[in-house]
Amino acid sequence: MAKRIILGVQVTNRVENILDVQKILTEYGCNIRTRLGLHEITESRCSNVGLLILETYGNDADILQMEAKLKKMNGLTVKKMVFQR
Repeated sequence: MAKRIILGVQVTNRVENILDVQKILTEYGCNIRTRLGLHEITESRCSNVGLLILETYGNDADILQMEAKLKKMNGLTVKKMVFQR
């Protein structure tokens, strides 16, 4: 049975961490079907905390490697949802 893996990545210091996060996402670009980035913004403030939602694609080994690399980074929280189709 096929499954869909969604990773949620909270970046607690967006300005400092995003370049390293981007390197990992680029490395696994062929394993990311959909990427959604969210952060709070108002007229007077742009939040330094961001949230990425990643719909993954491909073999489990590559997806697990990407997840492991993201989890090793300081300032990130990674959560995973797995849906069976």
